[in-house]
Amino acid sequence: MSEHVRVAIEDNILRLTLARPEKKNALSMAMYSVLGNALIQAQSDPAVRAILLDAEGDAFTAGNDLADFAAVAAGTLDRKQMTSQVFLHALAHADKPIVAAVQGLAVGIGVTMLLHCDVVYVAEDAKLSTPFVGLGLVPEAASSWLLQARIGYARAFAMIGLGEQLDGKTAASYGLVNAAVPAAEVRPRALAAAQHLASRAIGSLQASKRLMRDAALIKATMDRENEVFGARLATAEAAEALQAFSERRAPNFRTIVG
Repeated sequence: MSEHVRVAIEDNILRLTLARPEKKNALSMAMYSVLGNALIQAQSDPAVRAILLDAEGDAFTAGNDLADFAAVAAGTLDRKQMTSQVFLHALAHADKPIVAAVQGLAVGIGVTMLLHCDVVYVAEDAKLSTPFVGLGLVPEAASSWLLQARIGYARAFAMIGLGEQLDGKTAASYGLVNAAVPAAEVRPRALAAAQHLASRAIGSLQASKRLMRDAALIKATMDRENEVFGARLATAEAAEALQAFSERRAPNFRTIVG
């Protein structure tokens, strides 16, 4: 188990807590493995009736650890060794209710994973962004489809194409999340929702969630995105973006063709 993810089951709630606050809870491959395997095990564990995702510190997650992307782009890490797909596929097939508590930054996967959660509370001053194009990459977690289905094409493209950041109140007004509340209330509200869900008819909840989601289509979309994402990591645009990030400057894409 990764020391950066705390896993606990209490009162029929599987609580998955990102615990790497010194790195804004950026997700490493080890963290993805723990999260994905915990979700997979929860599917068949009768002790788990609801799942709660939260995080320590002042950020939900700054997204994927960019050191992994840089390693793939440099050829020192095989894209197939990245374990993010374990987590994403587990999200696609999860039919037990998932609640998320989001404070501070939610970047990249920190936003796209919310599209697979059933109840989401965010802090009013949270900052949600999907900076894939800014990194020379493309959306993941089936967000190329799910985000526009949730908030509409124009708003989804503004987040992905223009790199627009949403605060918690705007995310709630768009319907991206259930509600924006003061930061101190986020985790208590999410826990209360998870407790309420855990008390309800689990068979009915699972059947309802399966009817409301097309798991096969979601996974297929994830797989298409993953193929393009891997190809994009090998491009000059991605190399420039990662180099610019390491040098703390804005990337210059104007001299790069596609």
